[in-house]
Amino acid sequence: MRILLFPFSIIYGLIVRVRNFMFDHGIIKSADYNIPTIGVGNITVGGTGKTPHVEYLINLLHKTHNISVLSRGYKRETRGIVEATIDSTSMEIGDEPKQIKQKFPDVSVIVSASRRKAINKIVSGQIGNNPDVIILDDSYQHRYVKTGVTILLIDYNRPIYEDHILPYGRLRESAADINRANIVVVTKSPMDLKPIERRIIYKNLNLYPYQTLLFSSLKYGKLTPLWGNSDSIPDDFNIEDYTVLLLTGIANPALLRKHLENSCNEIIDLRYSDHYKYGDKDIARIETVFEKIEATNKIIITTEKDAVRLKDLQSMKDSTLPVFYIPIEIVFLDNMSEEIDRKIISYVKTNRAQNTLNHTTWYDSFDKL
Repeated sequence: MRILLFPFSIIYGLIVRVRNFMFDHGIIKSADYNIPTIGVGNITVGGTGKTPHVEYLINLLHKTHNISVLSRGYKRETRGIVEATIDSTSMEIGDEPKQIKQKFPDVSVIVSASRRKAINKIVSGQIGNNPDVIILDDSYQHRYVKTGVTILLIDYNRPIYEDHILPYGRLRESAADINRANIVVVTKSPMDLKPIERRIIYKNLNLYPYQTLLFSSLKYGKLTPLWGNSDSIPDDFNIEDYTVLLLTGIANPALLRKHLENSCNEIIDLRYSDHYKYGDKDIARIETVFEKIEATNKIIITTEKDAVRLKDLQSMKDSTLPVFYIPIEIVFLDNMSEEIDRKIISYVKTNRAQNTLNHTTWYDSFDKL
């Protein structure tokens, strides 16, 4: 029955192609700002790891630069432009912006459906922290802003060159539209990815000489209680003795499950849709499922993003469920981090020093390296 969606993919693909043509030829204008801007995005629906890559950039820059992070705030219940505070809820700003704000309280996090309107307010000093650089999350299709550096993320497990346009496939636009990216990162790659496989991926992506291809992998952190930190876990705690109720509301929990498979006694899945909005009834259901598990030693493990949403619920605060989450970060394969670090820092440093009439581009910055 999926084949019935193919005609709709042709229509959708045509609409996207016309839209991109209009942006490419200046029929629809893109705003260019005299401040370093870095965009992170993808061309597929579902998780490619945008948030941990944004956090990587923040870690790289925030000790020496004022940063504003700009996000759409997916599935928030507010409208307009909202500047996050440490007390903002996921309903007010979205789960990913809230996660970033919790990790980096000194970073300005702003949500807005219109990135251009938000940046106009940032550069005029109405909101933000007078940033040296703006990082735009999930910005690849938001072409009303012309970012100085565009980072495109591609899931290793879902190659775009084997996919199709929505709704028949998972692509938001054609695989050929990766030509707008300065850096292409193949995310969730195996740590032992072989050189020959990298060459095959590079060939299939058909990148231009000005584009840099990098590979990143997920690194799982310490098991952390929902209320507390990893240091509060007893030293004699051994997850191998436990049955795990794996609670997930993300696009693809397969990698987390695989990570846990070899380290715990048994895994029972309880899955919800991506960015799922948990409610009191869901907490009651989780409690029921957990109580039915016959094992003596049992815990609930969820994702960092799910933990952000769960913490907002009073019913979860009142619950005695033993809930833990596993934070993640990204690592670049084969010291590729040195390459992206050098390029990003050079771009920000060069453009930060420019006056408003002499804003250089990514290409100008790298011609000097």
